[in-house]
Amino acid sequence: MSENHITSNQPPTMRLAPGMKVLAGRELLEVSPELASAFVDGDQVLAAHGELLHVPAAALALTNECVSGAQDAFRALSMVSDEAITAFYAHFATALADDSRFAGVAAANQRDVDDAASRGRSTTRLRISETMRADMISGLRMWASLPGGRDALVSKLDHDGWTVEQRTAPLGVIGFVFEGRPNVFADACGVLRSGNTVVFRIGSDALGTARAIMTSLVRPALIEAGLPVGSVGLLDSPSRATGWALFSHTGLSLAVARGSGEAVAQLGAVARQSGVPVSLHGTGGGWMIAGEHVDPTRFAAVVRWSLDRKVCNTLNVCVVPRQHADELVPLFLGSLEAAAATRGTKPRLHVVEGSNHPSLDFWFAGRHDILRAEGVVNEPAATSLPVSELGHEWEWEGSPEVTLVLVDTVDEAIQLFNSYSPRLVASLISESPDEQDQFYSAIDCPFVGDGFTRWVDGQFALNKPELGLSNWENGRLFARSAVLSGDTVFTVRTRVRQTNANLHR
Repeated sequence: MSENHITSNQPPTMRLAPGMKVLAGRELLEVSPELASAFVDGDQVLAAHGELLHVPAAALALTNECVSGAQDAFRALSMVSDEAITAFYAHFATALADDSRFAGVAAANQRDVDDAASRGRSTTRLRISETMRADMISGLRMWASLPGGRDALVSKLDHDGWTVEQRTAPLGVIGFVFEGRPNVFADACGVLRSGNTVVFRIGSDALGTARAIMTSLVRPALIEAGLPVGSVGLLDSPSRATGWALFSHTGLSLAVARGSGEAVAQLGAVARQSGVPVSLHGTGGGWMIAGEHVDPTRFAAVVRWSLDRKVCNTLNVCVVPRQHADELVPLFLGSLEAAAATRGTKPRLHVVEGSNHPSLDFWFAGRHDILRAEGVVNEPAATSLPVSELGHEWEWEGSPEVTLVLVDTVDEAIQLFNSYSPRLVASLISESPDEQDQFYSAIDCPFVGDGFTRWVDGQFALNKPELGLSNWENGRLFARSAVLSGDTVFTVRTRVRQTNANLHR
């Protein structure tokens, strides 16, 4: 290995120097003076999206310890009964519902919320509201009620003198990185249902909450149920480098990332470069398209109920045919204002260039007080947006924010969606079954509906707490739904039972 040219993702045995070239995939990246100064022997360098990532030795050691513990727990879990796994969910749910045991978690969460707010960070998904808590309890009890997901028969073929069975089997250790959403703890513990173990890395905003959940709820539930304590692990560090270390760890059977698009894309690149299978759940935003046979009353209602809060399935882009614009654009604006009024705010509108309409003139002339994570900001009520930015997901805090585009035909709307969107969820508002069928065939996304976009949720739609929702931005998933749930994290083993001792080929 040359002194001025090394390969990323290998434990270096020397110090880095400014200007040194690192081979990252097919490109050479240059070591910056800052990286060279911070790097010490035992650290690691990874590459993602044209950037060198510094992983200190401490992050590597913490990750190795946690993944090793999860590997040991995975082997031990194979000898644990399904009833014991069921008991874990029951104990976890009971503890979460107990106000006295939850008090420490609530206090830690409030500290996290206050700290994030003081730094101008979003707290929409960070706060454990009573609704979030109830959903977590419901999800855990749902896992407890499901039958054991290990060693289920997939298929059986009888031959003369022997039988071939295909049966489900757990994958192993699942690495899970997510931003400040404490409810994901309950969702992602679902991987134990199918016999896997899990290592979490949560965003620094919610780390205090995560510690409290682990200490007060998860570990006691594991012990009470008789499960290996390492079955659920937390990387207790605010450093993003622990996430990079986790997703590059070859001890993982699957890496799952859930959060903002940029962070998820970076983690995905780290995993792929390291040869770790990865499932990404990042960029989203729902699209709603009014059809030629649209019911205006239905259109107004589903727009309103697609904007109740900001998550990945919230309405992000609304597409209206020009032939219906005089009727539908005012209805759209009314529903947008109603959604904001419910939250005590004003909305923010983006209008794609060439989509002007007389009812928008007042919006372009006005300004609104928009509730952002950093506080109230006075902004134009509406601004123009290039068509090339139709795929941008608006991460709003309190003020609903959405894009409007006018088209000549539904086919044009489908083409825009397939070209620019992250390809997550699309709804066609039309009373024509033929138009709905044509839309379903042509639209390139995993979630297709005819009403509000917020139905796209594993627990709401399928009665299964989800680990995340995959879009088709990076391609379709092989033999998998875009809803990743705990009982879908499995592989298949093949078992032969031979009754004829003289069987031969």
